[in-house]
Amino acid sequence: MLKGFRDFMMRGNVVDMAVGVVIGAAFTAVVTGFVSAFLTPLVGVVVGAAGDFSSYRATVAGVTFPYGQFLNVLIAFFMTAAVLYFCIVLPVTKATARYLPKKPKTPKRPCPECLTEIPEEARRCSACTSHVEPLRVGAPR
Repeated sequence: MLKGFRDFMMRGNVVDMAVGVVIGAAFTAVVTGFVSAFLTPLVGVVVGAAGDFSSYRATVAGVTFPYGQFLNVLIAFFMTAAVLYFCIVLPVTKATARYLPKKPKTPKRPCPECLTEIPEEARRCSACTSHVEPLRVGAPR
């Protein structure tokens, strides 16, 4: 029983996932600190407030709605998403496109029966299973 558990825990994807969760938690703390230390006060300067909207409340029929807390969380969410996109996602996407080779696309042609795109060298359509003659390489279409 313990051998099976040990084998499960030592698989690469479980360990990679655990490392990813730990790094994700640490990165969340860094981004949250950046947003609360720099971006939220910057929003406060722009809108003329202290950057802390938690004291904003509305009272309707004797019920108090602390919408300022929601504003704080909403602003922090959008700023966190923007920081993640512009500082992580966009650079990684550009680096991936630059350094990883693109797979060459196989030439395609329409199936004569159902007009589904199939590889030029196919002998059978994957959609309608009809037999098709493969195109010879270099032959005109």
